[in-house]
Amino acid sequence: MVMITKTELDNLAEKYETVDFIKDDPVQFPHLYKDKQDIELAGFIASVFAYGNRKLFIAKLKDFFDYTNGEPANYIKNGDFSIITETNFNYRFSKADDILEFLKILSKLYTTSNGLSELFEYGYGKDKSVDQMYKIVKDYFYSNVKAGMGQGFYHLIPNPDKGGAMKRVNMFLRWMVRKSAVDLGIWNFMPKSDLRIPLDVHVARLSREMHLLTRKSNDMKAVIELTNTLKQFNKDDPVKYDFAIFGKGIEESQSK
Repeated sequence: MVMITKTELDNLAEKYETVDFIKDDPVQFPHLYKDKQDIELAGFIASVFAYGNRKLFIAKLKDFFDYTNGEPANYIKNGDFSIITETNFNYRFSKADDILEFLKILSKLYTTSNGLSELFEYGYGKDKSVDQMYKIVKDYFYSNVKAGMGQGFYHLIPNPDKGGAMKRVNMFLRWMVRKSAVDLGIWNFMPKSDLRIPLDVHVARLSREMHLLTRKSNDMKAVIELTNTLKQFNKDDPVKYDFAIFGKGIEESQSK
């Protein structure tokens, strides 16, 4: 089987990158808001919990955003997260204490700076490096966490030094940097050509089936290989094909 063609990829991307995509995806949460800080916070929090069973994490995120009363930025800045403890809010690896600490660090970020946009821009701007941006963001959270926090906290903010795919961070960046029917495009400090594909097991499997990816491990080297392959089809916007790969999976499941 030969590699999928640009025409096939473009057609799939056009078919699936539509408003209808939003309702079943975690990107639905930043779409609830108009204010820039609300959008980026909703997007970041949604991306942090976007792993495991989709129905379960979307339900959990709906519960969380109900706590914020439609104002996630004000909720974070206010710093009163008692409901997290009272309801024992947790998700998979992360217990209430882990999530509480994560929110406290976000609160510090927003009460001492312009928040996530400033943090990510600072990380990227040092040498226009996505890898440096990953590290700066990780360092901010890890340097502000209280001593003794368990792995449930650290799972929320992955460590790029471990070589993982950084899927949730790359997905969040796609939402913030690209502007489309789905992606919100509120950040302009980096070009969409520097975005990397959000790689999970499903995207990796489908990419190998489509002969877009040869590496067998689902790690950062695979992310870079796949992104570079997609740049051959569109050097300015390779990550738009995230929708094409997703769509290919949908069409495969429907044909079975």
